[in-house]
Amino acid sequence: MMLGSGGSDRLYAWLISCARQDAIVDRLLLGLNWTVAETPLGIGLAFSPVDIPRTLNWPGTLAGKKVSEVLTWLRGNQPAESAVALAVLNAVLDTEWSREARAMTHKDTPHLVVFQHFREQVRGSSVAVVGHYPGLERYWHDIPYVCIERRPRPGDLPESEAVRILPRSDWVFITASSLANGSLPFLLQMSAHAQVVLMGPSLPWVEGWQDWGVNYLAGVRVRDAGALWQTVAEGGGTRIFHTGVDYLLLRI
Repeated sequence: MMLGSGGSDRLYAWLISCARQDAIVDRLLLGLNWTVAETPLGIGLAFSPVDIPRTLNWPGTLAGKKVSEVLTWLRGNQPAESAVALAVLNAVLDTEWSREARAMTHKDTPHLVVFQHFREQVRGSSVAVVGHYPGLERYWHDIPYVCIERRPRPGDLPESEAVRILPRSDWVFITASSLANGSLPFLLQMSAHAQVVLMGPSLPWVEGWQDWGVNYLAGVRVRDAGALWQTVAEGGGTRIFHTGVDYLLLRI
């Protein structure tokens, strides 16, 4: 596992090195729930920050920029810029290596299909979920798990509890949106002895995550770009799984 001293900087430098930095940003949408970037190489997603400043100094300037200029924001301390950079990163990655990933769909709750898949595998284990997934209790009502959330809701634990909970967990499900808020390197370090599932539309499909302690990747594939853009523009959250994207699962 390649974390430890300086691991945070190395992880982000590695991700940026995987990107086609000479590509151009065609357009970008900073939506209520999701940020979408489009380049000539593809479309990328990232979870939008909860608190976006009412005044930003770059709207109207991103289309036409080189990807390399935007990726410098990935390790910044401005949440909106980090989300934009992550979406742009995901739009310029070569994902051919992941073609063996398994497509997973579910008619009623496609955003929870990953948890449905692992339901029996995690039974009887100590399980932690980093990130609040609406409706998860519907499928894991009989599976004890701990939810760690930066903005905890009733029943969640605050992120400060990660240092206590994750090292003693057998399975850890981590939202890939933790890349944008800078917490992923720490979360991976705390989960070094667990089976780790890195998941969500923010996930960069790059080869090598196993070197950082990840065992499974659960990201998305764009099924309908037009529907995805419209859904995000209209404030869609989990609705994007019904209209524009599908989950893919890959054991690495």
